[in-house]
Amino acid sequence: MENLTLEKRQLCDIQGRLFELALRAGLDCPAFIESFMNSRTAAALDDVYDRLQWAGEEYILEELDDEASGLKKAGATYASEIMYWIGYTYRYWHYYTGECSREIYKIADAALMNECWLGFHTFDVEMAIDDLKEIDRQKYNQRNI
Repeated sequence: MENLTLEKRQLCDIQGRLFELALRAGLDCPAFIESFMNSRTAAALDDVYDRLQWAGEEYILEELDDEASGLKKAGATYASEIMYWIGYTYRYWHYYTGECSREIYKIADAALMNECWLGFHTFDVEMAIDDLKEIDRQKYNQRNI
């Protein structure tokens, strides 16, 4: 894959900051991630261009909260650096493979991303994504033996 443009890297950063903001807002991290990745809000960020892409993480969180009729407060939390990495990696994944957020989440849900962070956060992002996709392929093969 060609290198990401500055604009796409900025959108990865915005999504990483959005995930950190969800933690600071006291939201249940796994529930937030699931809600976001399956939302119209995430789908708007997947578009080639949508006004929401440049709205900033505070506004995006408000949009998601409205769409979800209130996001779940409290519950399980992940560390700030884990939340940033998950958000950044998911957005990068979309640019890397063209897969939509909903499909990405089916491959690597919040629990898997949290579990893999320790080993994968030091990898090149594309290598981490390839490894996450390989984990999914292995799970699929195990189910179909």
